[in-house]
Amino acid sequence: MDILFRNQQPEAAVPGGSCFNSIISLGRARVPSVFVGYTGGDIVGRQTVDYLRDNGVNTDYFEARQGEKSAISLAYLNEQGDADYVFYKETPYVSETSPIPVFGKNDVMLYGSYYAICSHTHGQVDRLLRSANQADAIVYYDLNFRRSHQHELDVLLPVIHENFQRSTIVRGSADDFEVMYGERDARKVYEKHIRAYSPIFICTSGPGLITVCTPSHTIDFPVAKVETVSTVGAGDNFNAGFIYALLRDGIVKADLSDLSEEAWRRLLETGCRFAAEVCQSQYNNISREFAESLGNS
Repeated sequence: MDILFRNQQPEAAVPGGSCFNSIISLGRARVPSVFVGYTGGDIVGRQTVDYLRDNGVNTDYFEARQGEKSAISLAYLNEQGDADYVFYKETPYVSETSPIPVFGKNDVMLYGSYYAICSHTHGQVDRLLRSANQADAIVYYDLNFRRSHQHELDVLLPVIHENFQRSTIVRGSADDFEVMYGERDARKVYEKHIRAYSPIFICTSGPGLITVCTPSHTIDFPVAKVETVSTVGAGDNFNAGFIYALLRDGIVKADLSDLSEEAWRRLLETGCRFAAEVCQSQYNNISREFAESLGNS
């Protein structure tokens, strides 16, 4: 549950979490979606499960655990709508025998954040990655690496690099790479830290350029300025819009190596549209009205 503060006072409380924000927007856009994970069995957790179902997301692989507290984050917004976070959550853990969905060739698996690198959830993530790659699905990894985990970087970097190697697309922000590598330049990050593991890299930098690096070319994509209420969920909804466009345009894993610059720009433009929609509200997801308008675009 994200509780948003402005001028030191609470302004809104909305269910959140990085991949959670993405999948709610995909559900609203009528993309058949399954969320894998868990929450506490408390009132916050029950609200979270209801929110998934109300937005068309399958919860067959989502657990509300009795006796466990749901995670809470406090997001303190500055004048530009950027957030500083304080997290209150227990260490995540998942049984290595927990059920996972069956992937198809035209599916997309989105994963990321601390859940993707924590030793207590790695068994489940490993099985998901093996299943998705065996099906030849697109695996989209969003780093979302927080400064609060910087002290663990020596232990976590090998896991992150393994995730790079098992992903079709790696997406991160300039802020992520500054924390991890002391480097914000997308081209340098790609050449030094990504290319050897994963051929396709997307680097976002808030209202700055989005850079796509592939073995054959590099694309810089300008981000249109919008009146910002909150940047919470902006990157998550870029991911949602990008994945929506992949599915809309019928792009599968084999297509990505030869994708034209025009096709890349269509994907990035849709990702930016989703992100801009969220930045103009205090909510973490695209509005239902925006989702309805997608049928006309």
